Amino acid sequence: MLNREEIETGILNLLTVNMGYRPEETVLVLNDIPGKEEWNLESHKVAEIVRRSLMARLAFEILREKFPRKVSYYVYPMVRQSGMEPPPEAAYELLKYDVILAMTTRSLSHTNARKAATDKGARLASMPGLLPEMLSPSGPLAADYAAIKEESERLASLLTAARSARILTKKGTNLSLSLEGRAGEADTGLYLNPGEWGNLPGGEAYIAPIEGSAQGKLVVPAGWGSSLTEDLVLVFEEGYVVECQGGGLAGERLRDLLDLKDPKLKHRRNCAELGIGTNPQARRADIVLEAEKIKGTVHVAIGDNAHIGGNTESDLHTDFVIPDPTLILDGQVLIEKGKYREVWR
Repeated sequence: MLNREEIETGILNLLTVNMGYRPEETVLVLNDIPGKEEWNLESHKVAEIVRRSLMARLAFEILREKFPRKVSYYVYPMVRQSGMEPPPEAAYELLKYDVILAMTTRSLSHTNARKAATDKGARLASMPGLLPEMLSPSGPLAADYAAIKEESERLASLLTAARSARILTKKGTNLSLSLEGRAGEADTGLYLNPGEWGNLPGGEAYIAPIEGSAQGKLVVPAGWGSSLTEDLVLVFEEGYVVECQGGGLAGERLRDLLDLKDPKLKHRRNCAELGIGTNPQARRADIVLEAEKIKGTVHVAIGDNAHIGGNTESDLHTDFVIPDPTLILDGQVLIEKGKYREVWR
């Protein structure tokens, strides 16, 4: 059974510190609940989804007691994948609130529903994969977000200034990207002004590479993602995935989603994002929400980037986290085997 004391301080800090809640504002706790398809997943994944739903409900009860008549709760049936639009009635619900805490399994970040809500002025925290332990005093949500903001913004400015990026690892990653003309952004974990949004736990700098520019190989090690029981290899040519090898059950599911032979699904294979993790208290590798924030990692996403400054709209956005990378911007090493070069500190 979920322990209220385990999350109460973290939930209250999430709303008051990360979201900067003000007494006159309305708050929505949002959760996607499992349907028939999710009950056919492996038992540990079903248990994780159910635990998240119970946590969202408990978070609502905690916040409603503290802020009566200001906090609401809404659930909707889970969609198939992150980046897919929620049901229309859920999208409409998002437009009614000042602050939205999306404690979901599938991410809303790269959807028109999220964009409509934040364009209207809502502040939204997207938390796909959130677990109670992330709210603990030693977890990634209890990190120093003022320091994370400073570092994330500094790295975002470096990404903006860069024309090219290259990622190398001892596992065999060798991927080149063009960044020319694109703006880097910072996911600081602090969403204090109307229209601001991002992940919680927060902590990354990111950019949308130029479509058609990704060239080379990305090797995601086993364990760095849910159900990733063996290394996953993605081969990019002219900006798109052309081969998807290994990955165990996660690889099989990804190959089904990408369907490399279907030209209509090319948008899902687009190289969508380059990100750099900046949260020193992020540690867990098997949940992407936390893994992509681990300081010294980089991540590459495929699918939608229209919501982060790119030109590709898709019903998929999936991140792949790379530990111990060497990241080179315009020929200069920024990160070497997971450690920042002194010149960039």
